[in-house]
Amino acid sequence: MLFRVSSRIVAVPSKNGDDPRNHTNQTQRESAFLELDLTFDANLSCILPSLRSGRSTKTMTNKHRLLLTLLFLPLQLSTAFAARVERLIDTWRPEHYQVNITLNDQLSEITSASTQISILVLKPTQVIDLDFGDLTMDKVSLNSVTVPFTHQKGKLQINLPQPANAGTRLVVTVDYHGKPKDGLVLTLDKDGKPTAIGDNWPDRVHHWIPTLDHPSAKATVTFNVTASPREEVVANGRLDHVGTNANGQRTWTYTENSPIPPYCMIIGVGEFARVDPLPMKLIPISYYVSQSERQLAEKGFSPTIPSLAFFNYMIAQYPYEKLAMIVGATRFGGMENSSAIVFASNLLTRSGPPNMSKTYGIPLGNVSVIAHEIAHQWFGDSVTESTWADLWLSEGFATYYAGLFLQRYEGDDAFQSYMKNAATQVFEYEKKQRTPIFDRDTENLMNLLNENNYQKGSWVLHMLRLKLGDEVFSRGIRNYYQSHENSVASSEDLRLALEKASGKDLRDFFARWIYDSGHPQYELSWQWLAGKNLKVIFKQVQTGNAFLDPVPITITTATGRRDIVLKPTGKDLIQTIPLSEKPINIEVDPQNTLLREARVKGV
Repeated sequence: MLFRVSSRIVAVPSKNGDDPRNHTNQTQRESAFLELDLTFDANLSCILPSLRSGRSTKTMTNKHRLLLTLLFLPLQLSTAFAARVERLIDTWRPEHYQVNITLNDQLSEITSASTQISILVLKPTQVIDLDFGDLTMDKVSLNSVTVPFTHQKGKLQINLPQPANAGTRLVVTVDYHGKPKDGLVLTLDKDGKPTAIGDNWPDRVHHWIPTLDHPSAKATVTFNVTASPREEVVANGRLDHVGTNANGQRTWTYTENSPIPPYCMIIGVGEFARVDPLPMKLIPISYYVSQSERQLAEKGFSPTIPSLAFFNYMIAQYPYEKLAMIVGATRFGGMENSSAIVFASNLLTRSGPPNMSKTYGIPLGNVSVIAHEIAHQWFGDSVTESTWADLWLSEGFATYYAGLFLQRYEGDDAFQSYMKNAATQVFEYEKKQRTPIFDRDTENLMNLLNENNYQKGSWVLHMLRLKLGDEVFSRGIRNYYQSHENSVASSEDLRLALEKASGKDLRDFFARWIYDSGHPQYELSWQWLAGKNLKVIFKQVQTGNAFLDPVPITITTATGRRDIVLKPTGKDLIQTIPLSEKPINIEVDPQNTLLREARVKGV
């Protein structure tokens, strides 16, 4: 999803101080625990969890496995109970939202709203519990019959007159009004004109739409937005109709027919200048900017059409009906709302850094942020992380595919610089914080917008691409996308897709890079021996477990270069290499194929 303007991210609590609306996925947590293998490092100093895929990670008898499980049961239980609490979607799930919303002429409050939620019951229940902020409630109906409800502490609880069985479909309608404290941002644009723009990540949509506010609770949505006739309205999906009411207001109807995560459900209302670039055969595209920036829109958004074409070729057909690029109110550099992306208000006017795009003539950072948010339409929006711990499947993918776009349109030097900068940010982050990419513990969801999920996630994909080869990696990613399009996916789903495409076992790679923390810090020392041999002493000095990735080194002598691949089996490796001349220089991973730090010294 979000692309940060800089690497400095601060946690922004919800304005009313509510805790996140995320309740324990207990069944998922317990089943994950029951399926854990216990994989030991060489010194039996720690255990690395690795989810099974129908085969054991080590050859081990059932008796040994039971003994080890019992031995480390207290540790596993303490880890399980320390995990972040997330909402479980097991009793009911939303299938469709119809949001009817009327705004006053000043766009300062919701005059009236009615959200109709089509619900599928998954197991017998007598309660529908919605996440909803503190807007004023008017009425709740169940299948068109008014029912009692309880609304407090960010929860709207509806007690059903009688239990609903699995497979039952219900329609809940919530009527309300007022000024949202968050989620729907009511503010002025750069010209001082009022706007109303949705900005929901991570779980703030419930401040203006009653929802099941978790990314895995995907649903289709229809917006009927009524506002002053001077306003332009945009929302997710296809524009179905614009009608003028008896009082002179206009109602705009948009429908998104693909299920999307609730944090992506938005409207944008304001006196926008709408700019339609040259038509693209793929989908309709429009830019929504303040009136004073109308002339800047086409150049400022010039990477849009190439990004769409590139990702359409690299991944799959674009998943939505249109694409709106909106400059407006968001607390982020960009927010990837499905088919209606919102960018920070300074996108088109920010002063460019020394490195400008040689292709588009705009700041290179703007090229990457536009590509990043468009890549999210596939990764994050269409294929959505199944839990917050899988956020890297959204942010890491968008970060890496933005880099691939730079590589294609700005050249390999730009890509290498992009990846080196990403690596530097990871190294700085890990000096202060050591957590796995698959982070089940961080409570403040805003703190997940970190270098682990963005830059390190992108490096994991880069290393997998180099490990598997371009053709196999691309095939695996396409299969992963096609298998989970318009649905959710986990880190294990990605691993299995890449294993199927490559025929390789990637469990150890995922165990170390996704489910464990840190990065390799190599120290290589060497000694020239009398018998024309080179003794290489290769150490990993990082805290924690060894990384077992093969490490290329290049040895330079007076007459040429020689490439060697070291294959660590632990944190220390000593290897003697026949060599006819004394080295002049030795480089570790000279092509930057690994996320690593390295130091070399001769003896």
